[in-house]
Amino acid sequence: MPFRAPLTNHHADGTLCPADHKHTSSAKPLHPDCPGRAYTQAICSCGGWDMKQFGKGYVNECRNRHLAAHTQGPKVLRNLLRLDGS
Repeated sequence: MPFRAPLTNHHADGTLCPADHKHTSSAKPLHPDCPGRAYTQAICSCGGWDMKQFGKGYVNECRNRHLAAHTQGPKVLRNLLRLDGS
């Protein structure tokens, strides 16, 4: 089963900012009832990685790197396979 790390946006009070609350690139709300995005969070289903930052793009970039590392397998195993010539 592949690991997941969904992005979630949050208001300053910690409440979830719904997906229909659109924002400008600087996190200013475009929805009239939204106080604005304070931070974006991603938590991996592996249980060993999470990130919470203001920059949504940065969180997404780090999330993609982390998820890609899961598909590469453990470094020790990769090194053993190289020694065997496989």
